[in-house]
Amino acid sequence: MSYTNILSDFSNGITTITINRPSKLNALNSATIQELHDAFDNANEDHDTKVIIITGSGEKAFVAGADISEFADFSEAEGGKLAAQGQALLFDFVANLGTPVIAAVNGFALGGGLELAMAAHFRVASDNAKMGLPEVSLGVIPGYGGTQRLPQLVGKGRAMELIMTAGMIDANKAQSYGLVNHVTTLEELIPFVEKISGKIMRNSPVAISAAINAINAGFENGVDGFKAEILEFGNCFGTEDFKEGTQAFLNKRKAEFPGK
Repeated sequence: MSYTNILSDFSNGITTITINRPSKLNALNSATIQELHDAFDNANEDHDTKVIIITGSGEKAFVAGADISEFADFSEAEGGKLAAQGQALLFDFVANLGTPVIAAVNGFALGGGLELAMAAHFRVASDNAKMGLPEVSLGVIPGYGGTQRLPQLVGKGRAMELIMTAGMIDANKAQSYGLVNHVTTLEELIPFVEKISGKIMRNSPVAISAAINAINAGFENGVDGFKAEILEFGNCFGTEDFKEGTQAFLNKRKAEFPGK
């Protein structure tokens, strides 16, 4: 599939999706959000894709925010629809994807950019990265899940401060807050994320998908995460990956998971 605003490349079990609007610092507009949805959906349906990496083109920005010119004149109803559609189409979609998604944050991740990074299953940042949710400086709040995911990752107090001050933090502070897992140089960012991806790909993709479901369940209102874990745990016993994994362990050989 060809895209206008993004690139999607597959190699060695990894699909790398790159937001490719460098002249706009990779800002998210409606067309880019739709293309990202399609690319994530295609990668998730591809049996050969075991890990998805999301990053930005160039050295300055992962995603510098949303394309404000698209919604500056929106009404209340249009604003609500924008948030609802964006969350369903991309941000919640990514968060609940069965294929692991790693955000390789290269440079600025602001507003919708940080919200996209937070929707990924975890994040690695280059040492030049800057992160923040500056929406209140525009008279609005984060609308793509930022008010929910940031407190989950860094705690309520830090999230309140970051959102209310519209401030930015650097990569090292983001790591100390638990917002990113690792910090690397810009040059080493993608190789480092690919190395982590290699470790993930040694394991059962079916079990990983089940783990994502169980972990996410613990953050949903009205859902008992422990019950979700029990259900996913039991389901694993009916998979070919479980049979292969246990037999490989008992026979002291490397498992070759079929992903079924």
